[in-house]
Order: sequence, then C-alpha cells, then structure tokens
Amino acid sequence: MNSKVRQTIRVALALVLFAETQADGAQPEKPLHWWKGNLHTHSLWSDGDEFPEIIAEWYKTNGYHFLALSDHNIMQKGSKWVAVTNAARRAVLEKYIARHGADWAKQRVTAKGVPQVRLKTLEEFRGLVEKEGEFLLIPSEEITDKFKQDDRRHEIHLNATNLRELIKPRGGTSVVDTMQRNIDAVLAQRERTGQSMFPHINHPNFQWALTAEDLMQVQGEQFFEVYNGHPSVRNAGDAHHAPLERVWDILLAFRLTELKRGPIYGLAVDDAHHYQRFTISNSNPGRGWVVARAPRLEAAAIVAAMEAGDFYASSGVRLKTMERSGRGLSIEIDAEPGVEYTTQFIGTLRGFDPSSRPAPQPTNSALPVTRIYSSEIGALLAETRGPQAEYKFHGDEIYVRAKVTSTKPKANPYAKGETEVAWVQPAVAPAFDVPPVARARRVPRERAVTPSRR
Repeated sequence: MNSKVRQTIRVALALVLFAETQADGAQPEKPLHWWKGNLHTHSLWSDGDEFPEIIAEWYKTNGYHFLALSDHNIMQKGSKWVAVTNAARRAVLEKYIARHGADWAKQRVTAKGVPQVRLKTLEEFRGLVEKEGEFLLIPSEEITDKFKQDDRRHEIHLNATNLRELIKPRGGTSVVDTMQRNIDAVLAQRERTGQSMFPHINHPNFQWALTAEDLMQVQGEQFFEVYNGHPSVRNAGDAHHAPLERVWDILLAFRLTELKRGPIYGLAVDDAHHYQRFTISNSNPGRGWVVARAPRLEAAAIVAAMEAGDFYASSGVRLKTMERSGRGLSIEIDAEPGVEYTTQFIGTLRGFDPSSRPAPQPTNSALPVTRIYSSEIGALLAETRGPQAEYKFHGDEIYVRAKVTSTKPKANPYAKGETEVAWVQPAVAPAFDVPPVARARRVPRERAVTPSRR
C-alpha cells in the first residue's frame, strides 16, 4: 500500500473527533455525550438463534445506543433463507410473525419440502429501529479464520466494525500471519473507501488459541476483547493460561517500550448467540459493552472516540466522568445506593524486568501458552474505595489503567460469583505515546521486533 496515502488517511480519521469539535481554540460546538454500545453480536444470519431486527429491538429497549451485528463471515446483505424444521425455530418464527406480521416474514417451501423464511437485510430492517440521536446500527462482520499445523488448531476470530464490504478469511502461514492478513484486509478497505472502520481481536483465550506473544507481534491493531460474555471464552484463564487482564498488561508494557506500537485498548462485549433462554450456560445479550464519548451518535464519531481511547468497557458499572492524560487518570462513578466500589490503578513503571520464562504446558495439549513475566508488569500502583478515584503520575510510569470493581452481583452472569466491573483505558506517559500513524505503520516481517526473553 502507498504509505503516504495511508498516513494521510489515518491522521485525518484519527483526528476527526477533534477537528469537528474544536475551532480556533473555542469550546466544542456540540457537547460530548456517553453512548453505550455492543460490538459483537450474532443472529440467524450465522449461529445466533434470533432474527436480527428482534435483536436490535432488544438492545434499543435495554438502553443501548449502538449495536454491531457481527455474524461469522457474512454481512446482512443479499438473499439468505433459513430452514424452519424444529420446534425451537418454529417458536421463534411465530413470535417474529406476531411482532412484525405475516407479510413481513417471507416464507417458502423448497422442492424437498423444507419450510424456510427469508432473513431481512440490514438496509431492509434498520429503519424499524434506528432513530437519529437515539439508536444506531453499525455494519460489522466477525472474520472467522483458523490456522492448523500438526496437531495444533487455532481459532482466530477478528471483528471488523463499520465495514462496507464482506472480507473473506485470508488464512496464513502462522497464527500471527493469519491475524495480520485479516487486520490488513480491514485497514486496506478503510484506506480504499475512506470510511472510518477498525478491526478488533476477539476472545484470545477461546480454545486457548492466542498467546500474549502472538498478540504483541501484530501491527495496525488497537483493540482486543478483555471481557467477552460467552461462557466458553475463559476470560479469567486457568492454572496454565494467563487471564486476559494479565495479557493486556503484558501487551501494554511491550507495545509502549520495545515495540513502540502505542497502547492497545480493552473492549467488553456480549458475543451474544442465545436470546430465547437466559442462563449462565448460554451466551446472552446484556453482559458486556463499551461506552464511548462523542459529540453525536454517528459511526465515524464513535470510531474516532474509540481510537482515541475515549471510552470505557463495562459489565455493569457506570461512570459519570473520566479524564485520561499524560499526567494521570481520574474517574467519578455513577454510584448506586448500597453498592461499594473499589478502583485499582494498575500499571508498569520504567525499568521493568522484561525477562520471561516458559509456562508449564498443560497435559495433553500441544498449544503454546503465554510465558511467565515479572510481577513488575501490571503492578497494583494504588487502590481507592468510593465513587471518586484519581491517580497522578509520579514520573516513572509507562502507563496506568483503572479497574473498578463493585459489590453488586452481575445480572445474568457468564460465570458464578461475577460482580459488575468497569475497565478504564490506559493513560500513557508522553514519552511512550505513539502517534496514530506510527501505530498503523507496517515494517517488513523479517524485521519485526519481539520482546526480550532473557
């Protein structure tokens, strides 16, 4: 790709929020608002169990402002008919007809006698739920790929938000190469179309597919899922595999120092598939989301806010205010009566020990495991109780992020004992921050930097 063109487009898109809200040092033309949204959702277009317009109505009714329907290797375009051959699917169809009418639900019977219903495209149903300033549907796709070598099978899933055209899985010669090819395909479409869009890496611990060492090698990526509401994605790791919050700190420490690729931001998502029965064993809506701060509810403004890190991820905790800068981080929680809140400020200091050693290999597994790193990476720097919390840099920090944990039990949790949490994106010391252009710039793969393993 033409690097000059890429740099120009990336700078323009990364600064769109600032450019549209500032003029000659004046106050913003429009006040900034918090917009709640989910970026990972499935429907009958792939392996979800509900019609997309019913799903969109659920999110709108439950206080969301935007939603990305991200079905596997497909967008809600063209003609797709689904079979109605079992009791569960018939029940879903009956509710659909009751909600929207028999004329809306186009049905047919195939030559082999199979009853089918046609799914509406995004352009057909978005008018039912979208409302300016209240609810927005964002085109998306979950690019679902895999890499298999010998007995090792890696499921590699990547979401593309605000996509314009379907991206087929690119494959690759390794786990990292497969991720990189799919990331590059999203960025190439962004460059070619001029539309704001971004990729994000899904559930790294699903089937233990991705390690921190894999993730830190990819370029042009700013986001990954630190929380996913699917009960099978193993956010918390296990005795052999690192929790995703630990992975986040490893990535931040090396991306901001040796790799010089800028921060990576943590998302919370539903990854919802099941809408008929709400239970801990199903992947239900309403478990994880992001809250972005932007002047208006438009896809370009949401993308710009998120690429600037001006958002937080949540499984229930709400914030009133959030300020991140090279001087520190402060928040005010939208506290609920009777609920207690603890804010942990987590970060890594200059001069941290970058060495690592292999983690013990699980029995009967050939998949790599994230290495064991020093506790100096992702250390607890401060802890505050109550609705307000602030951390001021002392001068030796590389970054600081915040995690707010509440005592309120999570409604419909993905794991037993789950309480509501919020994750605040890292504030980065000026010496370690990287402009958006440099974050996206690719280097020849033979010169790619890998962390020290002393």
